[in-house]
Amino acid sequence: MNATLTQHEALVHVMVMMSAVDRTMTDGELERIGRLSRFLPVFEGFDDGRLVEIARDCAQMLGGPEGLDIALELVREALPARLYDTAYALAVEIAAADLALRQEEIRLLQLLRDRLHLDKLTCAAIERAAIARFRK
Repeated sequence: MNATLTQHEALVHVMVMMSAVDRTMTDGELERIGRLSRFLPVFEGFDDGRLVEIARDCAQMLGGPEGLDIALELVREALPARLYDTAYALAVEIAAADLALRQEEIRLLQLLRDRLHLDKLTCAAIERAAIARFRK
C-alpha cells in the first residue's frame, strides 16, 4: 500500500470508502465504480485493470487504526482543489445508487465535505442532482 495516492487512486478511494462504509462492498458497487472510472473524463488515462488492487488497498487501510482519517487525508493531499467537488460528487453517486442513504453514508459525506473544505451550497447542489438522476 502506498503512502501517497495519484489523483485517479484518490478518486477511486473516495468511491470505495463510500461503498465500504456500511462494512459491505457488493460486486454491484464495485461494478458501478468500474463503470464510472471507464466513463468519466476525470479518469482519462486510468488503468481500470488496477481497480481491484486499489479497492483492496483502500479496504486494508480502512481496517487499520485511524484508517478512515488516514484515507481522507491521503485523498485531500492527492487531489488538487479543483477536483474536491468531483470527489464529493463521486461519493454521492455511490451513496445514492441504492436509493437509500444510511447514517454511515451521511456521516462519511459530512467528513469528506469537511476535509475538503466544501461549502454547503455546493454539496447541496451535488446531492440534489443525484436525487434527480436516480429518481424513478
